[in-house]
Amino acid sequence: MSHTIKVLLAEDQSMVREALAALLGLEPDIEVVAQVARGDEVLAAARAHDVDVALLDIEMPGRTGIEAAAEVHKEFPGIKLLILTTFGRPGYLRSAMESGADAFLVKDAPAAQLAAAVRKVLAGERVIDPTLAAAALADGANPLTDREREILRAAADGSTNAELATALHLSQGTVRNYLSTAIQKLAARNRAEAVRIAREKGWL
Repeated sequence: MSHTIKVLLAEDQSMVREALAALLGLEPDIEVVAQVARGDEVLAAARAHDVDVALLDIEMPGRTGIEAAAEVHKEFPGIKLLILTTFGRPGYLRSAMESGADAFLVKDAPAAQLAAAVRKVLAGERVIDPTLAAAALADGANPLTDREREILRAAADGSTNAELATALHLSQGTVRNYLSTAIQKLAARNRAEAVRIAREKGWL
């Protein structure tokens, strides 16, 4: 009797999650042992169940799938991590790989492809959706430094430079410099556009 692959499924949309669970459940060698709807519930589920592969959606409340993947990878390096995304944002691919992900697929991939990916990562292979990989290569690396990303993220809610300076314990001049560099790098007209561009690329 071959080993049944135990899968943890994290997806905040219940219809999508139930459909994925049902499709994977049809595979004779795959069993979905846990389902969660929030990124900050993933680690607890991994601790509570014997899990071989975690399927994580990127956009979830509490924590992104990439942040959850990094947490699981740190505590359970043996669990294979498969990131699912509806957004083919190239920057996400890089972040996912840095978080320890073994696979990166678009959510509307056929069920057979998903099941095959689960088996492949368990066998030690890395699986990346080819269109996402091509887009990531074409788009190049994230040009923003960690600090620029931090300040852009903080600026996303429309905070003033003074508010950002206070929140980040920096001088207003420093905040202004980082923002203007980030805006230049992204060829944006203003900070709002810089935030939008960086988000679309998956760089924030």
